[in-house]
Amino acid sequence: MTGPGAKSAVEWLVSVAPNPEACRWEWERNPLGVALLPAGRLWDVLILPGELGYPTLDVLNRCIDCPGPVLADFGDARTGFFVPAGTVSRWIGTGVRGAGHGTWIVVPYPGRATGGVRWLVPPDGSGTLNDPALLELAMHEAAARLARKGGDDGQRP
Repeated sequence: MTGPGAKSAVEWLVSVAPNPEACRWEWERNPLGVALLPAGRLWDVLILPGELGYPTLDVLNRCIDCPGPVLADFGDARTGFFVPAGTVSRWIGTGVRGAGHGTWIVVPYPGRATGGVRWLVPPDGSGTLNDPALLELAMHEAAARLARKGGDDGQRP
């Protein structure tokens, strides 16, 4: 992502920072290309284990044209789906962690490669987020597929 889309994504992301200029400065000077941003203002992040996160994103991509922002951490151990602020306080789910009000997220600069956290779906700058209800359905579908796949011993009746 480069050009106007990256610029508007940066503006949208830094709008939650206590000091947007300091956030931009950090992104420019941090050798890892990341900054800490507070969750719970415009968005929360639902954090899934990588083995569920990627299949969930796959299901979302088949259901809608443009899912909201999604991060993956170094080693793909976790996948973070950006959802509307307040979602984490109402979320009940086994194995799903949440970053909401009072927590901070490591966020890479949109459109730049980093050595750790990276965008699987970068923000579009318009404020598009993942719909929690659709995300939950996608998680259930992904979990069901994983369960079927795990139970498959390669022998068909």
